[in-house]
Amino acid sequence: MENFPLINMEKLNGDERSVTMDKIKDACENWGFFELVNHGISHELLDTVERMTKEHYKKCMEQRFKEMVTAKALEGVKTEVDNIDWESTFFLRHLPSSNISEIPDLDDKYRDVMRDFAGKLEKLAEDLLDLLCENLGVEKGYLKKAFYGPKSKGPNFGTKVSNYPPCPTPDLIKGLRAHTDAGGIILLFQDDKVSGLQLQKDGQWIDVPPMHHSIVVNLGDQIEVITNGRYKSVMHRVIAQTNETRMSIASFYNPGNDAVIYPAPKLVKEESKDKQVYPRFVFGDYMKLYAGMKFQGKEPRFEAMKAAEA
Repeated sequence: MENFPLINMEKLNGDERSVTMDKIKDACENWGFFELVNHGISHELLDTVERMTKEHYKKCMEQRFKEMVTAKALEGVKTEVDNIDWESTFFLRHLPSSNISEIPDLDDKYRDVMRDFAGKLEKLAEDLLDLLCENLGVEKGYLKKAFYGPKSKGPNFGTKVSNYPPCPTPDLIKGLRAHTDAGGIILLFQDDKVSGLQLQKDGQWIDVPPMHHSIVVNLGDQIEVITNGRYKSVMHRVIAQTNETRMSIASFYNPGNDAVIYPAPKLVKEESKDKQVYPRFVFGDYMKLYAGMKFQGKEPRFEAMKAAEA
């Protein structure tokens, strides 16, 4: 199996820029995922985020998770459970407005650290979107602009903080069931010691390698639509482990709810001999549909949006 795409962002500043851009292009076209090193977020900040997230889980969430498992009788399951995920999560919203001060149980230092982290991830997401624009041959800023609606003040941006505790039956309960992400571009800071994230490629499940201080990037359904299928969102899942807890902090840079999403006209002409493969729709409508169809393939969602458009 070919190596998982690893992008060293420092090489964008020297004579290896074009080779690095080609690597990003190949990753977007053939993987839907890639891993970033030297991405500009300090190792010190990443270490602090990881330490405080793990401390918060131990102090505030581990016991609740154990009680949930007991309440739902998941400890001794004998058959596959396909309607629940073996994960403990909470959500932080950053844009269009932040809810970090409203989340219970977070101490003030942790709130400040997560605000700082979110600001750096937002900038990284926007830098990456511009690199995608460059590779696609559309003007700089096109993807970011596509995420704005007529009234919304820009994108939705939020973070899902997850822990996947040890699971006695990982063959019967997934940490997180297989799905594609609905939105734009996703930045993941994951545990560098405990694996579990897998993506589907050529009909096989492939591990996304844990790597110290890296950021994993994957593309959501909206990037697939805007690029008229040149770049793809891909199915991925989390396998729970039997003996260790895995930390995962996924930040989603998504269109505003009223953003109208459709293939970039330039890419329609180039890709499909003037044929638009994907529908035109309002992102908020897609999200309502996604809420009930997350763990199915993306194709039925696109078909439903096409039918609504017609």
